Amino acid sequence: MDEKSLQVMMGLIMHSGDAKSHAMEAIQAAKEYDFESAEQSLNDAKESLIKAHQSQTEMLTKEAQGNSTEITLLTIHSQDHLMTGITFTDLAKEIVDLYRVIDKK
Repeated sequence: MDEKSLQVMMGLIMHSGDAKSHAMEAIQAAKEYDFESAEQSLNDAKESLIKAHQSQTEMLTKEAQGNSTEITLLTIHSQDHLMTGITFTDLAKEIVDLYRVIDKK
């Protein structure tokens, strides 16, 4: 695996992990009914996912140009991190909304 591919995959893992962490922060803030902080954390999660998607797009563009990425455990791990980050962020949004409903009652 070349150095550039390794950097792209590590970026994908790092930004996806950041998104998941921000999403967890949003849930924790919502539990304390601090919806301003929860929204900020969800926005931070969204920004991290955008960066992760940029890394993924770089991999896909390379492949579309005929330069296939070697499929390794690291490649699969990076994609798994992205899907987990997306899923966790989506779930965090729903949980924050539920806390909002609870707070209004």
